[in-house]
Amino acid sequence: MESISRISNLLESARELTLDAAQAARSSRSTTRSLPTAQIKKLLDSRNDREVLDGLRRVISMMYRQQKTLPFFSSVVKNVASPNIEIKKLVYIYLIHHAEQEPDMALLSINTIQKSLSDSNPQVRALALRTMSGIRVPVISQIVSLAIKKGVVDMSPHVRKAAALAIPKCYRLEPSTLPQLLEYLATLLGDKQYFVAGAAVSAFVEICPDRVDLIHKHYRSLVKKIVDMDEWSQLAMLRMMTIYARKCFPRRTRSAKAKDKTADLRDFYGEGVSEPVSEGEQVVVLDPDLVLLLNGIKPLLQSRNSGVVVAVARCYVDIGTPEYTKAAVGPLVALLRGAQDIQQIALYNIVSVCLAHPESFVKYASHFLVRATDTAPVWELKLEVLALIFPHSPLQTKSLILNELEHFARGMNKSLVREAVRAIGRCAQADPATAPRCMRLLLGQITSLDGTLAAESLTVIRHLIQQDPQAHVGTVVRLAKNLDSATDPQARATIIWLVGEFAGLNGEDNIAADVLRILLKGFTDESEIAKRQIVLLAAKVYLHHLNRETEAQKSREGEESQDQPPPNSEEHPIARLWNYVLLLVRYDTSYDLRDRTRLYKALLSVPQLATLMLLAPKPAPQAPSPSETRRGFSLGSSALVLAGGGGVHGLRGYETLPDWVEEGKEPDPKLRNTEGVRNEYGDEKRVVPAAQMLGDTGSTGQGGRSNGLSTAAGTGAKTLDDWLAEDDDEADDAEEEESEEEEEEESEGESEEDEEEEEDESDEESDDAKAELEGFLNR
Repeated sequence: MESISRISNLLESARELTLDAAQAARSSRSTTRSLPTAQIKKLLDSRNDREVLDGLRRVISMMYRQQKTLPFFSSVVKNVASPNIEIKKLVYIYLIHHAEQEPDMALLSINTIQKSLSDSNPQVRALALRTMSGIRVPVISQIVSLAIKKGVVDMSPHVRKAAALAIPKCYRLEPSTLPQLLEYLATLLGDKQYFVAGAAVSAFVEICPDRVDLIHKHYRSLVKKIVDMDEWSQLAMLRMMTIYARKCFPRRTRSAKAKDKTADLRDFYGEGVSEPVSEGEQVVVLDPDLVLLLNGIKPLLQSRNSGVVVAVARCYVDIGTPEYTKAAVGPLVALLRGAQDIQQIALYNIVSVCLAHPESFVKYASHFLVRATDTAPVWELKLEVLALIFPHSPLQTKSLILNELEHFARGMNKSLVREAVRAIGRCAQADPATAPRCMRLLLGQITSLDGTLAAESLTVIRHLIQQDPQAHVGTVVRLAKNLDSATDPQARATIIWLVGEFAGLNGEDNIAADVLRILLKGFTDESEIAKRQIVLLAAKVYLHHLNRETEAQKSREGEESQDQPPPNSEEHPIARLWNYVLLLVRYDTSYDLRDRTRLYKALLSVPQLATLMLLAPKPAPQAPSPSETRRGFSLGSSALVLAGGGGVHGLRGYETLPDWVEEGKEPDPKLRNTEGVRNEYGDEKRVVPAAQMLGDTGSTGQGGRSNGLSTAAGTGAKTLDDWLAEDDDEADDAEEEESEEEEEEESEGESEEDEEEEEDESDEESDDAKAELEGFLNR
């Protein structure tokens, strides 16, 4: 009978599994049909777990399709006491979603959820705690606090993690519970399990990021656990540790000596070489605990999560030294192999680091070459990086960058052409040695049929000419000769302005007056922006003429030919050109142009004032990097990406890092020397891994041998022959000991045989004596 019942139970289980598999296959092939409300309630009220599960799945599906599921509240909540964990999960999901709309009904299920906190299954306990904290009803805040208190001391780490994640929810539900929550949080921060400590750090960052006093005694253990935490916890941990370092470690510096060198850090590809610092230079002295943090997060640069890599780079930039920042350059560049959205965010962070340390990106110049598949934001940032690293690059890399920019300057994409020409201009301004080549590249573009290319090229040429006007007189003459071929209004206006700036050179031999004469022939056909520059050119030419006449008159006053009448200035060709300009503009349709001309006419009536205003030296224009407006924003922040040009305050909600604590006001370092942590990081005797011992042995070597052997004294001084000789000596000693043991065993065996022979002889003698005595008695 027992076997028959067992077989029937197995058949029933197989039948249920078959039905479940068939239902799952059917639901995966076709969309779930919507059932009437009465039929769904019937499924929820069923005593069969399979039907209840089917009904709950349909309700959850309707809930996420934005359909009304509130009428099923009572039917769903009464299944909260079901022993089936799958049913519990779905009921908890529904309960969290609708608890705010039906708080009274949700409160009826609190007792059942509280009972689940004592369940023997840790998964059920964690799920119950997560659900209770997710029910956003302020009345149960104290119950949630007690549930967290119970979860903090639970034996299962999964329940403790759920308790840590419930702390921020309870705080948002009732902020007055903060003192109790801080006690629970202080306990969870010291948890031995890394995923519990990671969840506690996330809660700490959310509810009390300024309470660094809770971190002191757990600092070193948290640093040790960071490599094992999940990505979200690592992000919260890095943010918290950055703030902690700013508030607890003062920034100390000292004057470097000639023998001092920078930290021996290697970049992502292991090609970094430490360089000696100059004597007298200020070197940052890092606290040992800060060095522990900076070295502890270095393995995270190889994380598969791009956010973690950026967070480590931010940590190095904010609290590290340039050597640590260089170590993060390679991993940041490696993010460019990801998707386009990741590339764009990574490039924003790369540009931010490149503004401060452009020389670190020189060897990765080939990674920033523009590809045909790059989107507009991506190639804009790539061109910006190329322009930033240009002055720090070797000649071969400079030639590569200029060839790249010249290629895209002749492309069909107008936006790309504009950015490429501007990048050439920034390269020429940053490195005056390459300015002639950049000028030749740009002069070759002014005759282009593309008006955008010609206009941008002339704008950049104007900036370069203003850097050194005396060296570019011939360039201005060449531009004036190409004035007939320039068709773009902005390009023509730029050339006319440049001619006007050089109108005072060589006196009467200047080409400005002749250029003005030619331009006035087609004045009516010019664009308004070009007309403005023609009027300005006429005013400057006439002003120079007036100044020359004044100087000539003064010189004639000191000569003997004083009686000769001065020449009539109104009959001079330049004066006639100026009067002709006044007549042309008087009948122009643009009121702005007419007002400008009247202003110039009034100014020229006082030549001294006109000279101060029209002929004043102009400062050389600068073309900063477009991302200069983002300088100072934290890496990985939304403000860095979205607040370009939005001012120094960035987006709403952006929080800047606190300043470094002043020396003498930092917390006592002994606060971090707790008992449990001292065994791990202190000077006490502890077990050292073999890999570390071998690394220490190899690091003490001299000359940097590739095989790790050393010629220094001590353990590293032994060669391979010495080690083999020691092994041979040990083998000989072992053989001698074995031979001695064998001889002792043989001697012991011989002595035992002699004793046995003596015993046999004595036994024989005693037998003979007994036989003799028996024979005597028989007589």
